[in-house]
Amino acid sequence: MSDIAKLMGDLCREEGPTRTMLPGVRLYRATQNIPRTPLLYQQGIVIVGQGAKTVRLGGAAHVYDPGHYLVLTVPLPAECEAEASPEKPLLTMAVDIDMEMLRSIIGQLEGQGAQLRPGVVQQGLYLARADAAFRDALRRLLHVLAEPEEGKVLGAGLVRELLYRIIKGENAAALYALAMHNTGLSRIDKALRLIHDRCSQPFTVEQLAGEVHMSPSAFHRAFKEVTSLSPIQYVKKVRLNKAKSLLVDGGVRAGDAARLVGYESVSQFSREFKRYFGASPGRLPERGALS
Repeated sequence: MSDIAKLMGDLCREEGPTRTMLPGVRLYRATQNIPRTPLLYQQGIVIVGQGAKTVRLGGAAHVYDPGHYLVLTVPLPAECEAEASPEKPLLTMAVDIDMEMLRSIIGQLEGQGAQLRPGVVQQGLYLARADAAFRDALRRLLHVLAEPEEGKVLGAGLVRELLYRIIKGENAAALYALAMHNTGLSRIDKALRLIHDRCSQPFTVEQLAGEVHMSPSAFHRAFKEVTSLSPIQYVKKVRLNKAKSLLVDGGVRAGDAARLVGYESVSQFSREFKRYFGASPGRLPERGALS
């Protein structure tokens, strides 16, 4: 076991997610295989300390491991799978992207004349290599998370350093685009926030395009480039994932969950839910099995 894996394992001894003292920083342990499962990824960075995960989006499979981290510039409904065992558990860390911190770092870099690395700007997710500087920042962050006093004093600064290492890493052009105003990615990000905040309301492409000051055709094209989904497909998957959370974590009944996420027909909700998750709303596994 590497030192990073050991540090993650010491901080995350229980199955499933573990919160840390820092807002937006979570750890996760799994000791059983995770079959290919629909999942709503949040905007942020996912780092593997031990094992490997595969995220599937738009027909492409992205494999990340201790040598590579995953960056999600926007929240994405995708499919996840991983191998794990009690002898070699899957250990990961998720770090939310703090937009204020991101813009502050980029502003300082621009003030010093730093050059943007080339890359694909309209990316909803990308992989990058965990180089020595990135691993060093991660190692120090994990160390201070084990000490409450150090974590409170030094933790936010080390999260900032980790984000800086990511911005300076490969494929980070999308993070620059996310932080800038009026780029295609930042406008799609704004539209996605509207969808997540009001997922129970009906949406049209024309309405969403108008909210972010784009023509419907340009909006639809940019939306597909970023998420690999049409706006209608995205809305449906967000609603189903939020309904699953209500059912598993909130103990809400299927009919109530359907209405809370915007379905008028419970039977339609049940059909689409079973088609998406492979199980009817009343036959979901216990909490944690679908994490």
